[in-house]
Amino acid sequence: MNWDESLFHVINGMAGRSAALDWIMVELAKPGNLFYPIILAAGYWLWHNRRECLIGSAMLAGVIGATDALGTQLKGLMQRPRPCLTLQEVQKLLGCGGAFSFPSNHAANTAAAAAFFHLLYPRSGWISWPLVIAIGLSRVYIGAHYLTDVISGWVVGGLIGAGVAWWLRRWSYFRPVPVQARGVPVPQAPTESIS
Repeated sequence: MNWDESLFHVINGMAGRSAALDWIMVELAKPGNLFYPIILAAGYWLWHNRRECLIGSAMLAGVIGATDALGTQLKGLMQRPRPCLTLQEVQKLLGCGGAFSFPSNHAANTAAAAAFFHLLYPRSGWISWPLVIAIGLSRVYIGAHYLTDVISGWVVGGLIGAGVAWWLRRWSYFRPVPVQARGVPVPQAPTESIS
């Protein structure tokens, strides 16, 4: 047994011991449960800065779509079977999913979104990265992925999300830079002294 399988058994071996923890991990593993937090965040974003929200939402959708497509292509290329299909004594809390596991698209997509937001809004990392870690670990906990599947998903998604956000920050239409911040002198109105 290699170290990846050993780590898988340690994390997945906790499944079935606590009904509360099982419920939390299963709920984290379901992508549909992120719908309401995403709607709330988008509403706040729209209220806070309409231009950034409209452009950023479209870019984020593209980032997640591209990340998901790349992850699917990598799965077909690597063809690593899921642990729930090949290992003995796996606690399967949800269905096993497709045939291949490397990389985890759940981990890649959440890391892409977290990196995207973190570069644009650094304070968002206090919420997004712990959620990314919890969702990634839930994929191992429920028996669908090895830990290296999750870590590779984080790397792939993080690089894509950060790369697009880095470019977006430099696009002046997304976030216009005030004239003073560009180093261009701003003409001052003449001051009159009262004598």
